Amino acid sequence: YAPSTLAIHADDHLNQTTDVAPPIHLSTTYRYPSSPSALAPVPADTDPSAAALLSPTAPLIYSRVAASNLNRLETLLAPLLFPAHAADPAALSRLAVHVITYASGLAAFHALLVRLAPRVVALSGGYHGIHGVVSLHARLHGLRTVDLHASDAAWDAAGLGPGDLVHLETPLNPTGEASCIAAFAARAHARGALLSVDATFGPPGLQDPFAWGADVVMHSGTKYIGGHSDLLCGVLATTAVGEVGGRLAVGLRADRVFLGSVMGGLEGWLGVRSLRTLELRVGRQSQSAGELVRWLDGCVNGGRAADQDAQAEAEAEVVRRCVDRVQHASLQREDMGWLKQQMPNGFGPVFAIWMRDPAAARVLPSKLKLFHHATSLGGVESLIEWRRMSDHDVDERLLRVSVGVEDWRDLKADLAAGLRALVEEGLLGGESKEVQVRENG
Repeated sequence: YAPSTLAIHADDHLNQTTDVAPPIHLSTTYRYPSSPSALAPVPADTDPSAAALLSPTAPLIYSRVAASNLNRLETLLAPLLFPAHAADPAALSRLAVHVITYASGLAAFHALLVRLAPRVVALSGGYHGIHGVVSLHARLHGLRTVDLHASDAAWDAAGLGPGDLVHLETPLNPTGEASCIAAFAARAHARGALLSVDATFGPPGLQDPFAWGADVVMHSGTKYIGGHSDLLCGVLATTAVGEVGGRLAVGLRADRVFLGSVMGGLEGWLGVRSLRTLELRVGRQSQSAGELVRWLDGCVNGGRAADQDAQAEAEAEVVRRCVDRVQHASLQREDMGWLKQQMPNGFGPVFAIWMRDPAAARVLPSKLKLFHHATSLGGVESLIEWRRMSDHDVDERLLRVSVGVEDWRDLKADLAAGLRALVEEGLLGGESKEVQVRENG
């Protein structure tokens, strides 16, 4: 079956009631067998049989170890995160072991660093929360970093080698630009390091990092896996083949018991609900983002078409007056050789708008009707964020746009009207009177 079909049916074997929609299980603890002869004391952590208790099919004991809705969520995620193996029905139950969910995306990345205990991590840019987790580990045990895009000589000088980690975020937060996974996999593996890929902006259906050499794939499931702005979730998936991948998966599951970063039962149920429509949502969002990016970039950089009417030209002129540039993977024209192979079904639903001045960036969200001014992304509703609200290191001119499932033409009209308001109200080149009055009390 195709991944979209498995998102509906891969958990059918877990059904124990006649409910079409799985029930919500909120219990944190579970009864032991009533027969004393059936009681099996928990083995020591060093006993090989202890790993079996961490399987999604093991008897339920305590929700910090495993729970019904989490088992179902991980079972559904497996064929989506390992599409190359999804055609083998016998492999599906094994695949679920290699998907571990957490209470948030940052909890997932923290768990990865705890398990690997690298001495050096290569990373650059991207989500500021990841850098915050790395700084905690630097403080605790002297973890060192090297720039992801530095030369081979710089990596070697930093001591990056076996047991270390190269962490790549693609597409990148907040701009939506993409990097070549295969190139970084080759560099990491040449030194005996592992490659982890934060694929939050390129969810299943758009990108399969394992196909290009990733050892670990991470998602902030709060975004597209959740898809409705109503749950926190983190996901780690490890390679489904080979001894290293198996050991890492079991180790991550065992560590989660003691880290305590497990999702709640309700959140697990919400994740299951969301995965049913993942392909439909992400496909629509990515296509709409592509249309909006083409329109904005065409206004900023394109010349007037021969058949362009006066209204379209006036609209383009407004965009040019307000917008300096747009960033998105679809605009990386020189990279399309590898990029179309890495992301064959679309380039992601997030892009960045760089306004010509900071005041306009700050004001534009308040002029829009269909874009909520809020942080986060990946939900069915479109969001726009003046990024300085949540990341003090970014340029004040930057707006991050997360496209929802609305009709893209309505979103285009809303953006055009908002930009036109900036021009008509004289809000370019200086802050509006409204902002000045509010700040001056």
